[in-house]
Amino acid sequence: MLLPQLKLDELLEELQARIDAARGTRDRVHSLLEAVLSVGRELDLEQALHSIVEAAAALVDAEYAALGVIGPDGRTLSAFHTVGVSDEKITEIGPYPQGHGILGELIRHPEPLRLSKISEHPASYGFPPNHPPMRSFLGVPIRVRGQVFGNLYLTEKRGGLEFDEEDESVLSTLAVAAGVAIDNARLYEDSRLRERWLLANAEITHRLMPGSERSEALDLIAERARDITGSALAEVAMPMADTPSLTVEIAVGEGAEAHRGLVLPLHEGLTGLAYSTAAPVTSDDITRDDRITAEPPRFRGLGPAVAVPIGTGEVGARGVVLLVREAGRPVFSDKETEMLQGFAAQAAIAMELAERRQDAQQLALLEDRDRIARDLHDLAIQRLFATGMTLQSAGRFIEHPKAAERVLRAVDDLDETIKIIRSTIFGLRAREGGAGSGLRARVVRVAGEAAPVLGFAPGVRMEGLIDTEVPQRIADHVVAVLSEALTNVARHAHAHAAEVVLTTDGREVVLRVADDGVGIPSGGRRSGLRNMAERAEQLGGRLELGGAEGGGAVLVWSVPLPEGA
Repeated sequence: MLLPQLKLDELLEELQARIDAARGTRDRVHSLLEAVLSVGRELDLEQALHSIVEAAAALVDAEYAALGVIGPDGRTLSAFHTVGVSDEKITEIGPYPQGHGILGELIRHPEPLRLSKISEHPASYGFPPNHPPMRSFLGVPIRVRGQVFGNLYLTEKRGGLEFDEEDESVLSTLAVAAGVAIDNARLYEDSRLRERWLLANAEITHRLMPGSERSEALDLIAERARDITGSALAEVAMPMADTPSLTVEIAVGEGAEAHRGLVLPLHEGLTGLAYSTAAPVTSDDITRDDRITAEPPRFRGLGPAVAVPIGTGEVGARGVVLLVREAGRPVFSDKETEMLQGFAAQAAIAMELAERRQDAQQLALLEDRDRIARDLHDLAIQRLFATGMTLQSAGRFIEHPKAAERVLRAVDDLDETIKIIRSTIFGLRAREGGAGSGLRARVVRVAGEAAPVLGFAPGVRMEGLIDTEVPQRIADHVVAVLSEALTNVARHAHAHAAEVVLTTDGREVVLRVADDGVGIPSGGRRSGLRNMAERAEQLGGRLELGGAEGGGAVLVWSVPLPEGA
């Protein structure tokens, strides 16, 4: 009886083991389904990625888990989401991995990879200092619409065990569900983003149509583009009439003061290239981009950038929007650039409609002026002239001397009145000066003409309503002083760089010229400086000279503006 009893015990143990296995499989399938549902519920992409990593670690009982997002180049990781490593430990380890070693192996060969010991694999790259020890490894790719989005990395199965085939199967199933969840989150994110762009376009159109100032619309374009793309800096550059240059009219965000009013060449830098080619131009790191001039240094702490033309097609670009993110932030993707380009194109249409509306209003105003001038000429002047002739003829028949004198004086008054009316008619029909006659354009031309003599192009920055608030008489002095100052830099400073800054606040105009040369010597001729000082004194202003930080000279010429200028 003992032998049958032993066989019965073995059968019962085997049955219990199968029941436990079935229960374990059931529990694991249930956990997998819960993980799939949990991941699928997330619509925020970042939160969805974090949920995927957490679910993966729980399903295969791994101590550490990570999800690496493959960058646009297809060879490195652009983002890394981890579970199991504290923030303090992450700080000690240093920058996130870029995709070398075992991580890179999965990028190059997107197939499940299971290792009992990481260090024994030929592609093992080792761990950086302060990295926790890791032995076992399981990795599977995540595909979104047939394209590899990233990889799940699991290490250190709890209890010192190794990852098995069932772990690989469960993780591969989760990866499929993760791909669907990521795709849904992306679609949702894209729809929300497009909605924000559409609302921004509507806001700009609404602002322009009632006849608001263009600067308000440009400021709104910069603010909305910066906010929607998560950029640290946004600027809008517009072409300057009759000059091969762009001027940064609007700059908002980090270091905006160094950009506002800056004059940029049409065919250089990200902004100039975007304008001249009427196509977007991107940079992975604007601080290390050869297309950006080193001086003045205005992009410290910044990284990825994109410049997009405002308007394209037959008309060409009307301006450029430049957006720059902080260093370490993701580069601008093709989809982001495409949406930004659509936003800029719509903004250009709104600007075009607003300008056409203003042109129509201006034309109506000019036509009204012409009508008034014509009526004054055809009606008022003719009648006054006829009245004067009548009085002059009647004067010959007046015998009283004083009465005759009064009539002749009235005739003279009528002649003066006719002259005043004719002058008024001329004023009504007069047109503004041609393009490029403003102070801004003249300053850019003077700086450009000085470049061959200097051996370099001086930086130019202008702020304020320079063409509007600085009267012609003072503008002529500004141009003369600038020309003399740059000539002095070329002759005496031995400089390698110079910067011209012209500003006005409506009360005063200030011209500042700085260089990195040898400074102003104590002796020598000073006729040029004396001329500039005399010009300032004539206008009630002053000339100040000083040294620049790090060497060189600084010239500041300032004069007050007349009230109501």
